Amino acid sequence: MSPIEISEKVNSTLAAEFELELASISPDKRLIEDLGLDSLDSVDLIAALERSFKVKCPEAEARQMRTVGDIHSFIERLQAAKS
Repeated sequence: MSPIEISEKVNSTLAAEFELELASISPDKRLIEDLGLDSLDSVDLIAALERSFKVKCPEAEARQMRTVGDIHSFIERLQAAKS
């Protein structure tokens, strides 16, 4: 999966899971401050990413994600390790 495909899938997963406008999601958006996610949403986010990408997200690393771009990079690393 290419970085562009990963970005698009992450963005659509965020939009669907949290009822966000797809146009409002960009790599520089902060999950809490800009998109309004809270600590409970982070658990849902990890579960949604695991379902969408068929990966296991290490919780300690997932907690360090602050922006949409962080998620893109995180999933790219997981996909690369999976290959």
